[in-house]
Amino acid sequence: MSNRAIPKLAWFVPLIPLALAAAIYFGELQSGSFLFINRFTRSLPDIIWAWLTFLGNGWGAFALAFPLILLAPRLLTAGIFGGAISAIVSIMLKNLFDLPRPAGLLEDGSFYRIGDPLLHNAFPSGHTLTAFSIASAFYFVSAQGKRSHLSIVFFVAALVGLSRNAVGAHWLTDVLGGAGFGIWCGMIGALLAGHVSEFQLKPKSIWSHLIALGGVAAIYAHYTQIMDLELNLPLQYASIAIVAITLVFYVKAQFNHLPGTNK
Repeated sequence: MSNRAIPKLAWFVPLIPLALAAAIYFGELQSGSFLFINRFTRSLPDIIWAWLTFLGNGWGAFALAFPLILLAPRLLTAGIFGGAISAIVSIMLKNLFDLPRPAGLLEDGSFYRIGDPLLHNAFPSGHTLTAFSIASAFYFVSAQGKRSHLSIVFFVAALVGLSRNAVGAHWLTDVLGGAGFGIWCGMIGALLAGHVSEFQLKPKSIWSHLIALGGVAAIYAHYTQIMDLELNLPLQYASIAIVAITLVFYVKAQFNHLPGTNK
């Protein structure tokens, strides 16, 4: 059994949040569960929930994880694969279910909202799906002996999901759905990343160059767009700095000679 193998029972874990989402939806607890969480989370400042939401934004997560291109390239590769798969799954499921969001059903002013009202494509929460896919990819692409130290990534992903209720963008069922499908996406991403050769993970490989180009695109996206909420602008500028500094070290790595080669 491979050191990075995914236990068979792990594939059934996502069924738990999906079953809970179904129970809430068909049990007519949709509005009640959302309003309870939405009111409960108001005790914390808006900026906390805004910044947690940023972690579920594809560009935001990629930028913050970008230093892994040099520190742990297989981990970053798994996150990229998982995130890409989750983006496709999110679009497909949102179009399939086409459910209204809280702002599309509840009376304006009946709940707390941060940012502009979002009305459509509720299920699943894309931010939650992205967060859990990356967390799952990081976790399952790692050696089994190191996975216990990475369990915290699922806690962070759960906070990202909670933030989507806090900002008034999603129902609890959307978050649970995003968690379930996100874990599956991350597992697939981890499996794909496990087949990438060590050579392609080195700084001078074509794959690494493509990731580096993605870093340049991330800088442009963070500079020209508002990632979900204006409260995230400080994080966007910090992300630009993180990517830019990492690219400097990445370029420097291109001039480092491998052991045993002629200088």
